[in-house]
Amino acid sequence: MDAAQRAELIARYRDGHRVVEEALAGVADEELDRRSAPDEWTAREVVHHLADSEMTAAVRLRKLLVEDNPVIQGYDEPAFAKRLTMDRPIAASLAALDAARRTTAELLERMTEADWQRPGTHSESGPYDPERWLEIYAAHAHEHAEQIRRARGILD
Repeated sequence: MDAAQRAELIARYRDGHRVVEEALAGVADEELDRRSAPDEWTAREVVHHLADSEMTAAVRLRKLLVEDNPVIQGYDEPAFAKRLTMDRPIAASLAALDAARRTTAELLERMTEADWQRPGTHSESGPYDPERWLEIYAAHAHEHAEQIRRARGILD
């Protein structure tokens, strides 16, 4: 991956919070718990998942940058969504998503070429480095914003 590709992905990563907020614009509380299909998450579950995931992702990148050959632990995302969402308001989770992305983007924009090549291992998927991390998380919020729109019945 070259510097221009990274810059494009970092910009997409930075934009993640905005697209989630846009997908939630005008949401009524009752819409937060609607499912577009029995096996789909609700908008509320998605927002809380994004907060959990982004806080985890922020730590993952920091481990890659600081530790030698870190093992990046996976976690049971569906269990988190099922047990930790309930009827909680979404405002704090949206703020956590925003803060994690802003602080992490500041790191991404300052990384050296050597930083981008630091190796690690993901407990579930194997070799894992900051470039792989960026590929995953640049798309993550955008994919979930689409899921929120589906749950709300808003089709583009």
